[in-house]
Amino acid sequence: MAHLYRLLGRNIAHFRREAKLTQEELAERTNYSVDFIGLVERGVNAPTIARLKDIGDVLGVETWQLLHPTATTGKRLAGGKKPRSRNISRKRSDQ
Repeated sequence: MAHLYRLLGRNIAHFRREAKLTQEELAERTNYSVDFIGLVERGVNAPTIARLKDIGDVLGVETWQLLHPTATTGKRLAGGKKPRSRNISRKRSDQ
């Protein structure tokens, strides 16, 4: 879980900087404390799903982007394609 917390923190910090916001401004806009935002960005604490959505809304990104391993790196898959979100709905095998 520690790896996931660090990834989440790096992504939030990245998108916050892209939005040209300080931790204080993000905290103010989400109604969370600056200490909480700092702990999340350092990977020490993880927000609930509801708080994660609030943070994403302020940063102008989808919630999944905050958890995606290549969201901030621009890494590409083999063949030069960018990773895409998965469609998690399953097709029935009897169709």
